[in-house]
Order: sequence, then C-alpha cells, then structure tokens
Amino acid sequence: MTLEEKLAQLVGFWEGEEGDSVAPLQGELSSTGGAGEAMRHGLGQITRAYGTNPVEPDERAAWLWERQRALVTGTRLGIPAIVHEECLTGLAAWKAATFPSPPAWGASFDDALVERMGALIGSSMAALGIHQGLAPVLDVVRDPRWGRTEEAISEDPLLVGSIGTAYVRGLQSAGVDATLKHFAGYSASAAGRNFAPVSMGPRELADTVLPPFEMAVKDGGARAVMHAYTAVDGVPSVADRRLLTVLLRDEWGFDGVVVADYFGVAFLHVLHDVAADLGEAASMALAAGVDVELPTGDAYLGPLAAAVRAGSVPEELVDRSVVRVLAQKERLGLLDRDFAGAPPGGVDLDSPEHRAVARALAEESIVLVSNDGTLPLSPASRVAVIGPNADRAQALFGCYSFVNHVLAQRPGVAMGIEAPTMAAALAARWEAPVTVARGCGVSDPDRSGFDAAVEAARGADVAVIAVGDHAGLFGRGTVGEGCDADSLELPGVQRALVEAVLETGTPVVLVALTGRPYALGWAMERCAAVVQAYFPGEEGGGALAAVLAGDVNPSGRLPITLPRSAGAQPYTYLHSRLGGATEVTHVDPTPAAEFGHGLSYTAFSHEELGVAGPAATDGWIEAEVSVVNTGARAGTEVVQLYGRDVRASLPRPVAQLLAYARVPLAPGESRIVRFRVPTSRLAFSGVDLARVVEPGEVELWTGTSERRRATATVDLVGPVHRLTGEEPRLPVVEVG
Repeated sequence: MTLEEKLAQLVGFWEGEEGDSVAPLQGELSSTGGAGEAMRHGLGQITRAYGTNPVEPDERAAWLWERQRALVTGTRLGIPAIVHEECLTGLAAWKAATFPSPPAWGASFDDALVERMGALIGSSMAALGIHQGLAPVLDVVRDPRWGRTEEAISEDPLLVGSIGTAYVRGLQSAGVDATLKHFAGYSASAAGRNFAPVSMGPRELADTVLPPFEMAVKDGGARAVMHAYTAVDGVPSVADRRLLTVLLRDEWGFDGVVVADYFGVAFLHVLHDVAADLGEAASMALAAGVDVELPTGDAYLGPLAAAVRAGSVPEELVDRSVVRVLAQKERLGLLDRDFAGAPPGGVDLDSPEHRAVARALAEESIVLVSNDGTLPLSPASRVAVIGPNADRAQALFGCYSFVNHVLAQRPGVAMGIEAPTMAAALAARWEAPVTVARGCGVSDPDRSGFDAAVEAARGADVAVIAVGDHAGLFGRGTVGEGCDADSLELPGVQRALVEAVLETGTPVVLVALTGRPYALGWAMERCAAVVQAYFPGEEGGGALAAVLAGDVNPSGRLPITLPRSAGAQPYTYLHSRLGGATEVTHVDPTPAAEFGHGLSYTAFSHEELGVAGPAATDGWIEAEVSVVNTGARAGTEVVQLYGRDVRASLPRPVAQLLAYARVPLAPGESRIVRFRVPTSRLAFSGVDLARVVEPGEVELWTGTSERRRATATVDLVGPVHRLTGEEPRLPVVEVG
C-alpha cells in the first residue's frame, strides 16, 4: 500500500449539506473536499450516510451501495468502507424507531430488555449497510448540570456497566460493531460544562469511571472505542497513550479500533492548544492510539502525510492502525464484498416488534416518585392536561434522536414516525372530558398562557402538568450536547405555572419529561403525585397514559439521584461519610429522592436477608432474600442489594449497589432472589493505587441506597486481594 492508500483507511468522509450543524465546531473546521477526491485512494469510513439529513432509507441504501461499488471498482485496492451511524436511542435515520433515552434504560434496571432493544437497532442498521454504531455512552453521571446527562445511563458504575454491556451484546449480535464512548472522564467536566477540564485523580477514575468500560470490553466484547473530548488532570484523552494503549490494549486486551470523536484530533490544535498545527495533532493522536479520524480526514490525510515524509512520525504507527482497520473490515466481511447486484430495500425500520420493545421499555422506566393516593387516576375523573410537554411530540425524545438532532433544523419535514403525545394518549384512553392547555413554553418567559391553564384546572378533578426539557444541540435546547445548566430549577417559568395551578386547589400530578433530574423537592411536598420520565421515546406518551390510568403498575427506579438543589452539586450517592450531611457544615446535600427510589401501586416486603457465610476476599458473596407482594395489585419489585465496607484503609462509600433484579409478583405471591456477587464489586484503589479487596465486615441490605428493607452482614476473610484483571465483574442473580 502507498502512504496515501494507508492514510485513506484511517479517515472518514462526511457528505453533508450547507447549514448542517450536528457536531461541535462543524462549520468552522475544514472538509476534505468532494466524494471523488476523498475516495481516490480508498476510504476508511463513511460518516452518517443516513443521520445527517432526512432521506428516504431505501433511496439512501441504494446511494450507499453505489458508493461502495465505486470503492471496489474504482480504486486500486478495491476495499469498501465501514459505514457508521449514531444509534443512541435507535438508528438515527428518518422513519426509524426511536426508543427511550439511556437514563430510561437505567431506570428500568432491565438488562435483558435493553439487550433486546440493541439487537433490534443492530438489525435495522445491518439491513441498511451500516457496520458500526456510535453507542453506548458509558459515562457515569457525576454532575446533572452537564447537558449530556440525557445520554448517560446512571450515576452508578455497576448499573452503567451492566446495562451498557447488555446493549453492546444486543447490537453486536446483529453484526454491527458497538462503539464505547466517551473514553474517559467526560461526564466529570468542571461545573457540568461541556468540554471543560476534568479535575479527577487516578483513584476516582479507576474506581468510578473506568469499570463500565472494562465490563463492556471484557464481558461484552465491544469492538470499538471512542475517546472523550476532555482533558483529565491536564491530559487530553485523545492524546493519552496511558489510557488508549497501555490500559485499554495492554491491560484489558482490547483488540478493536479506537476512533476519534468528531473533530477531536483537530481539537488538540484548535481548542486544547497543545499541538502547533494539524500535523502535530495527528502525530499526538496516532501515537496515543487513535486509529481512525472522524468525521473527516482533516488531520490524518495531508498533514499526517507531510509529517510522515518529514520523518517526524514513524510510518510504523500508520501501519499499526491500518492493520487494525483492515482486521475490522475483514471480520465484518467487507474485504470479500463486491457490491454487485441490487442494493437492499424494503426494510421496516419501525416494525410492530420495534414498537413493542419501545413500549415495554418506556413503561418499565417511568418512576413514581411520590403519590398521596391520587394515582392511579379514576376513570371518571375530569382531567386537565397542562404544560409545555403535555402535547408536544418532541418532548418524548432525546438529543440524539433523529427528531431533535436533525429535523429540528429542517422545519416543515414530517417526523416520519408515529409518536402520540401524553395528552393525545390520555384523551384516547379517557371516558371523561380531557382539557388541554399549554400554559407556557419550555424555556421562554411568556406567561400569557397561565390564565387558560388555571381555568382548565379549575374545571377539572385533577390537573396533570407535564413539565421538563427540550433536547437539542449547542444551545438549541435546555438539555443535550452543549446545553448545560447552571441551575437545576425547571427551565423558564414552568415552576411558576405549576404554582399557579396549585393555587386553584385542584390536585396536581406533576409529570417531569426530562433528560436530567431537576430539583423537585418542592413539588414532592405540594403536588398530589410526581412522576419522572426520561425522554421515553415514540411509545412514551402511551406508556405515561397507561401508568397514570393504572393500566400499568410503575416499576421504574431512579438511576440518578433527584437533587434538592444545584448548590449541592456535584453529588453522588457513592459518597463517603463526610460527603453527606454532617455536623461540621450547615449545608445539607441530602437529595429530594435517593438513587434507587421508586414507588408502586402495590406494596412489597423483604424478609430475611440470608448470607451463606464468610466470603474470601477473592471469592463470592452469596445472599438471598424473600420478596412478597403484600398489596392487592400485581406489580414488579426492583430488588436492589447494597453493601458498605464498615472499616477500610481509605474512606469508602456509605452505600454501593452490588446487584439487582426485576421481580414480577402477583398479589400475595412471594419469590426468593439469590445473589452471587463477586467480591471485586467492593474493590477500590488503595494507598498505592493498586485495586484491592480488603478483609473485614461488610453491611448488606436490600431496599434503596438510603432506605434499608432487609439487612445482614458478611465477613470478607483472607489476605488483601490485589485484583489481577481476571476476576469476574458482574453479579449472578437468580429469581426462584
């Protein structure tokens, strides 16, 4: 291969339209010219063939087929390109199914359903000639002010890792490579500001941020990784060899490809100010272990070629990445494809099976935060449905949905999928009159709709007020990429709208349709009920109506702590004793509702948490608990097992999730849940930064992170165990 042919395999090509803005600084950074020039020596990847503009899937599949055919017949080596797409909430393509957002995956605590969703997404992608998906996001939430919280699964590393690994398995079962992102530390940017520096030490990185990625690599077999935009402790991730090569490849054994986040290589020059030009940026990223520059070849084509020819970059580094890319293409079967014959067509991207899974995940993810008995609503109730998110389909979707990511910049283009709003779904379900009033917008200060909302509430038996976010990009929303917050109050005048309706005396059910948790303690105190939904997707309106009506018994649990104020941030339930409320400060960070919290329309008891006996520091903790539905309705309890290391060589969290299980129960039914938890779940970085499991007493309980239902203790015995990396990482749970 010539140098130009090698470098061509290490870049993507993005054929967009003028005015596209779906990546940071997209308009400011240069492109590599037209398709013919970009493909002259071959091509590594085709960037977002479906997810940049609203194109008919069948027409685009035919266009893509011809692009691949041109690479096979019109270049000397005849190597097709890998096609990648966004797939965070479903394939980001016009008319494709849109599933709930990642915090909803976490709220479901349902690995199996997320894996099934991933398989459906992967099947749609494979049918359209797409080979690599840019998901899942495995960033552990550290500060909900960060706009990309709506892309993240949870604040708990085990839940992120287990759910994320399930998604990887599902997507890759369809022959599509999953891409783990953002490696690593992005979610801990200062004050939750996008791209801001990350002031995180190696202990927090190792114990909190990295475990989900390790699970997805070792247990999920993830085949691609994308670096983070941020600099951690002063080192940009895109140029961190210790992270991208020593840890990821040498220690974890990853043998896939590392791809750049969009324009991330160039950012070493234009944002981080550590590279004098694009050639030096390319040199730094390639040496660190970034194999493919995306979305285009601004740094890895001309600038890198010049650096190689000048002798400042060894061509062996180029060869190393080319071999990895060709190995990926060989594994995907691309090296043997000639793209002769007819292109694919007639693919149903929003089939009944897609919608069934979207509905099930939406229903399982809705969290009943508080309830004075008003929910479920009486079928005879006159209902006023109020609020900026009550009758707005875009309120159901996250930032990386096609609706909010692309169509927001294409006014007048049809959404392409059916997505009944909550108001429409309630009206279709209800026998009594349903009145709808917008009240106000999501973020604008206009209060002119308050009077109509108040009037609607006065004429109703109950007011359902849907508040929350609009997901968007780079300031075009209240949450999403580049849409960070300095407050956790509801955006705009939404709280004032709720308070105006509360003054009528009509019971208020607050529904938060959001991408991040907001400070809703005041609403929990004053509203009849509070319901949390994290952008529940195309079936979310119907799922919310079903929960409000009692057709579905809510079983979602909070994957992210519901804060009491922004002033307590950053906060996580995984804090040591001095990270909570103490007598040495008058600032109380106690949340409005804790991680793992969620109510039901029935009641459950947890009886006798039994432990098999002492566990070796390099072994397993075995425990079981009996769970009983003591109420009159069928329901699903999410049984969560927590642990606390009572005394350790360093301060440890007051609670740590060790395992979980969804347990469906009929009224009066009881089931036994058996847990086998690897002691590596309790590992931490010791004084010398080696990850260890120490002997000693561990408190165990079921319930939530703060509320204990059934308790026990277990002794870890034996010497201090230094992790080797070969230990099991995921618990084994059996429901009998």
